[in-house]
Amino acid sequence: WNPLLYFDTVKEDGELGNIQALGNFYDAARQGTLPAVSWVAPTEKVSEHAPAKISNGQAYVAGLVNAIMNGPDWDSTAIFLNWDDWGGFYDHVAPPVADANGYGFRVPSLIISPYAKKGYIDHQTLSQDAYFKFIEDDFLHGQRIDPATDGRPDPRPGVRENNPLLGDLTKAFDFNQPPLPPLILNNATTY
Repeated sequence: WNPLLYFDTVKEDGELGNIQALGNFYDAARQGTLPAVSWVAPTEKVSEHAPAKISNGQAYVAGLVNAIMNGPDWDSTAIFLNWDDWGGFYDHVAPPVADANGYGFRVPSLIISPYAKKGYIDHQTLSQDAYFKFIEDDFLHGQRIDPATDGRPDPRPGVRENNPLLGDLTKAFDFNQPPLPPLILNNATTY
């Protein structure tokens, strides 16, 4: 289910070793040894794609979030939940024109963090590129990783993180507020 295993660029760069079993994520969350950035991709059974039950995917996500909230890294963690599919052709907002490829339909996203603004609804134009922008701003001080110049072939049309249409995920945080405590969720499921 994880397509990264089949990307030539991942295989050519020798990055396959960075793709680890889910159990390693849970161990690192429990021990406080999570890397600075983790991407977690679900299996087909918990992907929320048909014919899988949505409740299985919800329980899976609750388990991941609970693992972080129960661990020592909670106070310094931001969890970004992002779906890759929209809900159909019912969106009343036309996507903005960013480039020849466009942005496409809106997809849901959630930010969970002790410093996330409570009840905040973001009205900026965001895309999956916003997560790269956030990571680059946080860890590379705004330097952009350009696939065209870092030695890896990449079909992206350019570095969208610099597009002026793209919003800033830091607006969803308030680092001056007292950190929110963990809220452990019930992840019971029907599978």
